[in-house]
Amino acid sequence: MVLEGGVIEGRKVFANILKYIRMGASSNFGNMFSVLGASAFLPFIPMAPIQILTNNMLYDFSQVPIPTDAVDEELVARPRPWDVGEIKRFILCIGPISSIFDYTTFFVMLYLFKCWDPSRAPLFQTGWFVESIMTQTLIIHIIRTNKLPFFQSRASWSLTLTTMAIMAFGAWLPYSPLASSLGLAHLPGLYWPILLVTLLAYSCLTQTIKVWLLRKKWI
Repeated sequence: MVLEGGVIEGRKVFANILKYIRMGASSNFGNMFSVLGASAFLPFIPMAPIQILTNNMLYDFSQVPIPTDAVDEELVARPRPWDVGEIKRFILCIGPISSIFDYTTFFVMLYLFKCWDPSRAPLFQTGWFVESIMTQTLIIHIIRTNKLPFFQSRASWSLTLTTMAIMAFGAWLPYSPLASSLGLAHLPGLYWPILLVTLLAYSCLTQTIKVWLLRKKWI
């Protein structure tokens, strides 16, 4: 029984390691396309260096409780091999999804909120900063399980609380005393319902692609 318990615990650790790798690699892969594309046509940098560092720090902090996360029973029912090809397919299919919604956010900030003028660069950067931290943090709950997140499989309380806290903190930052030092601007009220639709669409598309990959047995 002791040996069995150790094996099960080891499989849980391995499953959580895979979660972390999938989350970090797919997120960074998608951000690469977003930064590259935005830098090609914008008259200013899409996100200031201090904002990128803050964004990454918050996202990394949201993943700290992953070792405490619950693991679905089917993921520990049998040994899982280390398959680099599987991870690559996951990154290539899931990573670019975030770029789709980054570009829709770019379009909204440029044309709806008139951010083509370099003097409005802080507003554009703030819009992408908040959308980026929201989508990256929310996607943790979709990637962590092969089931339907929140309904069929729920994250541990510590991971849930941490992700909620980071999303709330990211939304608060543009209105906080730290905003000026981070180069963030107040966001217009219309931004928030658009962001809500973006998060909903991003979650649905990611879940759809994940299910498709599972049916193909590619992940």
